[in-house]
Amino acid sequence: MNQQRRRHLKQALQWSALTLAAGSPAARASWLSRGAKPIELRPMRAVVWKDWLGINAQFQWFPVAVARKQVERLKALNLEWVRLGLHWMLMEPEEGKYELKAIDQAMELVRQSGLRNITYVVGTPKFATSVSPSDQYAKYFDKFPPKDPTTYALRMVHLAKRYPQVDVWQVWNEPNILGFWAPKADPEGYGRLLLPAVQALRATVPDKPVAMAGMAYFSEMPTGGLMIQKMGELGAFKLNLVVAYHPYTARPEGSDGDERDFVGKVQTAHQWLRAAGVKQVWATEWGWSSYAGPKLEQPIVGEDGQADYTLRRLALMAALDYDRVFLFTLSDLDARAIDRDRHYGLLRENGEPKPVYHALSRFLSICGPRIEPDAPVKIDGGAPKGLIGIGWKRPDGRKLWMVWADKPVTVTLAGIKDGTLHQPLQGTKATLKADGKGLKVAVTTALQILVIG
Repeated sequence: MNQQRRRHLKQALQWSALTLAAGSPAARASWLSRGAKPIELRPMRAVVWKDWLGINAQFQWFPVAVARKQVERLKALNLEWVRLGLHWMLMEPEEGKYELKAIDQAMELVRQSGLRNITYVVGTPKFATSVSPSDQYAKYFDKFPPKDPTTYALRMVHLAKRYPQVDVWQVWNEPNILGFWAPKADPEGYGRLLLPAVQALRATVPDKPVAMAGMAYFSEMPTGGLMIQKMGELGAFKLNLVVAYHPYTARPEGSDGDERDFVGKVQTAHQWLRAAGVKQVWATEWGWSSYAGPKLEQPIVGEDGQADYTLRRLALMAALDYDRVFLFTLSDLDARAIDRDRHYGLLRENGEPKPVYHALSRFLSICGPRIEPDAPVKIDGGAPKGLIGIGWKRPDGRKLWMVWADKPVTVTLAGIKDGTLHQPLQGTKATLKADGKGLKVAVTTALQILVIG
């Protein structure tokens, strides 16, 4: 085994161990016993919010007037990327008979509005499903992959020709979990679907990037292992695809098992992906629902918690090695979705903003259109346990320090004379002046942004 291959294998094993151990009681006990170490980050790259941050949207679920209102709210944030989902079993319930009116309207709205988009196609119609009509699970036919991958590839070609406004095509969604790929996760099976779809799309729209399915969570499979890793072993990375996953976790900083594991997981995973030759890594879903319960996997955080968690996670993701991320989702949904999934929106069903929308708007306004990497500020005596600090600077030369902690703490910054401390969650700000010892900053559990100078 050559040295480069050995290094790749070591990184892959580290990723697997870090990801799969995160939910164990031992991991949580270890974290509690050692205390939360501070995290101080210098970002990986400059971020232009309009190009880097996108939002999932379901325009075809809404009356045209409401969908237009959603677009207006999106553009008021100075954002332009959306992720759209097309459900094959609804578009073509019978072979050759398409029902595309709502999707045509949604795609025309995207075109007229100048939005950029990635669009995925998922959900097998009854005529194409691989499950037998006599199978006990036949009523879930849409969850099973198509019996002939070529049939799916031909539909992707049909859609690519019909909707030239799509910028990136994504092949399926979350095939590592039962909800989208039955009866069990099957990397080889997904590979058989992926390859002809990629080949067909590249023959039809050769200038359009193609993305692998966004894998649920960090691509863990119920049967064990990581599907992204398995796809790499099968040769999928040689196809020059966007690799995507959906890092939903209990808290912004980590999982139930380890409340601070998010940064370490992402850093380890992305180092391995880059070493394996992956050029584009996207998070095509992430976020929190504001649902009231009963609890379904995600902790119940309410609307204020949704806003708080979203800002903290956004700050972390911007500092890490993501090429693009898509928040889930633009609007709350109607009763066609389960209760938890109805309440992920930035907007209510009628298009009016929720607290998370206002918080995000304030966050983006404070940052400005573009932010560039900078070192975190220096704290007298070092960063206390539980603190997270991220350094940025704006093109106007003003330094930004994004900061929060697991409990309130006051820190002193040496060498800084003054600044304005913004709290985008509530929309408050305070002017700070240094005393003889330095600039004192009251750090809270909510994200704050210190604009220095």
